[in-house]
Amino acid sequence: MKNIKVKCGNIEISNNNKICIIAGPCQLETEQHAMDMAGKIKEITSKFNMGFIYKTSFDKANRTSLKGQRGMGLEQSLPIFDKIKKELDVPILTDIHNAEQCAVVAPHVDVLQIPAFLCRQTDLLIAAAKTGKHVSLKKGQFMSPESMSHAVKKIKDSGNNNTIITERGSMFGYQDLIVDFRGIPAMKEFAPVVLDVTHSLQQPNQSSGVTGGRPEMIETIAKAGIATGADGIFIETHFDPKNAKSDGANMLDISKLGSLLEKLIIIRKATNSFK
Repeated sequence: MKNIKVKCGNIEISNNNKICIIAGPCQLETEQHAMDMAGKIKEITSKFNMGFIYKTSFDKANRTSLKGQRGMGLEQSLPIFDKIKKELDVPILTDIHNAEQCAVVAPHVDVLQIPAFLCRQTDLLIAAAKTGKHVSLKKGQFMSPESMSHAVKKIKDSGNNNTIITERGSMFGYQDLIVDFRGIPAMKEFAPVVLDVTHSLQQPNQSSGVTGGRPEMIETIAKAGIATGADGIFIETHFDPKNAKSDGANMLDISKLGSLLEKLIIIRKATNSFK
């Protein structure tokens, strides 16, 4: 199993280092909420000397219905990204949805995330790569692990080697997802792999129009991911998941984050001792 390294500032995403955490709420709700969330997660991860990238979305463009809340929008969100980076010294990840957004968003963030449903969109991948920013490719729920090599190659052939893949589960029937942990070492052959332990537990396509989830399984999925070689963990978290504006059904209550990270560090140390 390869151990390809990617560095985002002073954060190394690899098996050699301590676990990198990409964490934050599903969408940017308010400026104060974003600052409070980023500050709290930084406080927790700093206790473990752990690399932390803050994630949040200015627009959730793939809502199930028009009733779903999408976020604050591009224009209002960019100054908030700048404030988080300046005042908290935290790198930012956000998702982009079309090629035109890449050059606009890139100066304000550190990582551009390609949503799972868009991971084959060539123009989007090329535009993201050409910004020079790190690119996180979410594996499509319909993609095999091996087929993600082509998405990675699009980024690298566009002159950008700073690519990571985020595993977020595969469709298991119409209304469930499952993680095939064989995919982690398979995808590590061509890029570092981060495991999304919250979206992997979604239960999509519900008749209510609201995606369900199984947050009680987050710890189980996260432990298994680190044990099978994941270079980092992607986790959506919130002060009050039940009242989050989106994806509350699969988010981790932030009060549980510290104890989870402590357990994952123990597993990482154990697996590294086998090398």
